[in-house]
Amino acid sequence: MVASAFGAHTLEDRLAADALAVFETAARMHLLHALGLALLGLAAARWPGAGWQGPAVLMLSGVAVFSGSLYALALSGIGWLGAITPIGGAALIAAWGWASWIAFTRT
Repeated sequence: MVASAFGAHTLEDRLAADALAVFETAARMHLLHALGLALLGLAAARWPGAGWQGPAVLMLSGVAVFSGSLYALALSGIGWLGAITPIGGAALIAAWGWASWIAFTRT
């Protein structure tokens, strides 16, 4: 929420439209995966010992790389940072897949 508010109120007049769109994508994915991490925490409390820590670490790492690289790209304009973003995206996809596998096979 803070990143979205920062982007909307502080960066709107300072960034080009394409850089602002990149920042907004980073903020949206950051927020969605923060909710995903909360859900993993709730699942771990409900079904302890099921292995929820793995997907949580992968999701945390993925959102740091995905959103972090997009934040840095939007704010700095350094184009090669966009090449790192798919690594974070792959980690996020893997985290959701792993969490789904745990949910459907261990609970």
